[in-house]
Amino acid sequence: MSNVVYPNALALFLQAGINLSSGTVKAVAVDTADYAYSSSHTALSDIPSAARVGTSAALTSKTFAAGVFDAADTSFASITGDEFEAIVVYLDSGTESTSYLLAYIDTATGLPFTPAGVNANVAWPSSGIFRI
Repeated sequence: MSNVVYPNALALFLQAGINLSSGTVKAVAVDTADYAYSSSHTALSDIPSAARVGTSAALTSKTFAAGVFDAADTSFASITGDEFEAIVVYLDSGTESTSYLLAYIDTATGLPFTPAGVNANVAWPSSGIFRI
């Protein structure tokens, strides 16, 4: 698998159903032994809780230029548990069934990461987090 924007997110972008500038965007560290990407997945509830190793705070310093979404680097604070091999970026509504999955990232520097009670720092690529 390589980095991909979820098809449902693309449809919502085209229909003005997602507003990244005012919405709360977060990232979840994912253990791929417990979750496999599917183009049919739409919401955080599609990722089993056993697959979620850690969740970031809301992404800050969001930018939108030439179809590219970017934000300040982030981290997963003091995580423990399973190794994670992917990061899923999502729009957090406060309810799992309506927190829309935006992008699946599994080819980033530092992946896989084995938690040991320390912060897992995420440095987004200079080309941005994802492009639509």
